[in-house]
Amino acid sequence: MPEITIEAVREHLETLYRAESGRILATLIRLLGDFDRAEDAMQDAFAAALERWPQDGVPANPRAWLVTTGRNKAIDALRRRVRFDAAQEKLARELEAKLAGADRAGDRAEENLGLEDDSLRLIFTCCHPALAQEARVALTLREVCGLKTEEIARAFLTTAPALAQRIVRAKGKIRDARIPYQVPSPEELPERLATVLQVVYLVFNEGYYASSGDSLTRPDLSAEAIRLGRLLLELLPEPEVMGLLALMLLQESRRAARATPAGELILLEDQDRSLWNRGQIAEGIALVERALRSQRFGPYTLQAAIAAVHAEAPDTASTDWPQIVALYTVLARAEPSPVIELNRAVAVAMRDGPQAGLTLIDAILARGELADYHLAHAARADLHRRLGNAAEARAAYERALSLTQQEPERRFLEKRLQELREKN
Repeated sequence: MPEITIEAVREHLETLYRAESGRILATLIRLLGDFDRAEDAMQDAFAAALERWPQDGVPANPRAWLVTTGRNKAIDALRRRVRFDAAQEKLARELEAKLAGADRAGDRAEENLGLEDDSLRLIFTCCHPALAQEARVALTLREVCGLKTEEIARAFLTTAPALAQRIVRAKGKIRDARIPYQVPSPEELPERLATVLQVVYLVFNEGYYASSGDSLTRPDLSAEAIRLGRLLLELLPEPEVMGLLALMLLQESRRAARATPAGELILLEDQDRSLWNRGQIAEGIALVERALRSQRFGPYTLQAAIAAVHAEAPDTASTDWPQIVALYTVLARAEPSPVIELNRAVAVAMRDGPQAGLTLIDAILARGELADYHLAHAARADLHRRLGNAAEARAAYERALSLTQQEPERRFLEKRLQELREKN
């Protein structure tokens, strides 16, 4: 096999890490039975690949190679520890017996089919009811999806060290309570489903609208969330599972129109709707209709219904804003949230005019719940801009700019401020 440059291998491994590290880690946790051991094994496997692939070439199935190498590295490390710690000997024998049995049964790492998906198993493990609610979500986002501790901390409005301690405690609980690494039985599914749906949607949101960084989106996370949504629907075809998958598909359908080739943000009202993915829209609308017919739907289905109204409109002006306001009103009753109120206020502005929406947004901000939420200030700035209130618009844009962590959004807000300066 011809040699390839170490630079090419490093670039390939970086791409592979972004796309596959979550699944690789999930499989290693299943095989090794321990989060920390699996994380060390995965890092060792990538380091070994960087050393060996330039001479040996990239294997036909890189993910399987990394899993197998990581597994072997973990066993070797455990054997070395046995020499210094006799207490590790029993653990080493148990692990070797388990892995040998898995191999005899043909339970290969690269076989990741149907409901035996390792990422899905890991999500259900992280969402075990023995763990606190916030710990379940934080652990899943960190271990399954590879989000950085700082990114998750921002979502939880806490500090990175505090969030890290929460994750450490959750891992310890899983280890000490011997929580099984498996998809729960049908009887156990309902009590875990709400958290799993929440986690999958949080993953999608980070992929669809990255909380920070140079890129507007992270397509790898969005694709992984949709993949997991399909697996969940196969496992449990409940209306809210349909609603969540529909919501993700309908939002994902706009990806190609949401940014310029240079990565600049394009608002919904300015998007070229011919670029929207009609296949995803058709699938999403069909799922929404199925969920609504059940009469047992919830917040995800309602959000998907709102996305469907947008998807069916040929342009912003012909969008059925009264229907969207009505759906947001029902959604706010089903799941009270200041962010949902903010979205409803924006829809009211489109239906009744900027002043009507601005009155609602000012009332929300006066309560203090969204004082540090940059999108609330950006929405307020836009409505003042439409009303011709330049000074108020400028102040609100500057406040939004001071709070955003994302570069494309920062450039968009700076552009709006420059337009106001030039106009006045």
